[in-house]
Amino acid sequence: MTWARLFKAVTKVCLAALVLGALATSGKAQSIYQGKFTLPVETRWGAAKLPAGDYTFTVSSASSEYRLYIKGEKTNAIVQTLTAETASSQHAQLHLVDIADVYSVETFDAPELGLTFTYWTPTQKHMSSKVAHQKAVPQAAPATQAAENITSIPVYAAGR
Repeated sequence: MTWARLFKAVTKVCLAALVLGALATSGKAQSIYQGKFTLPVETRWGAAKLPAGDYTFTVSSASSEYRLYIKGEKTNAIVQTLTAETASSQHAQLHLVDIADVYSVETFDAPELGLTFTYWTPTQKHMSSKVAHQKAVPQAAPATQAAENITSIPVYAAGR
């Protein structure tokens, strides 16, 4: 009988230690940047496929491993950053690239953090005979034309 009691006590202590460890670990992944953006077309972001619409996001950092938690009306996604480099842009924005008529997020400039995040995009090897290309948006493009020639999407930091 004493072995059964000892086993129960050890099991309870181990379970409590696991719960406390999980709570402590979740506290380390803090939000370092939040904001919102609008995608005018369906867009691939890493492995995620996001329909056109309004989104909010949170960037978390856990020892230089940046993740974006994206929340939209129709879908939610977690996107892992490939690299984070020193930002060169003064405006927060997403840079899209059109590869075989599929828009993908290539980079995300976050000047408030001083970083530019790079994401996985499909390569030409995986595409059919269509050529990968990047379209440019004229500075004074009307709204309908801007939806066809997307290169960057403004991002608004939380509180703006």
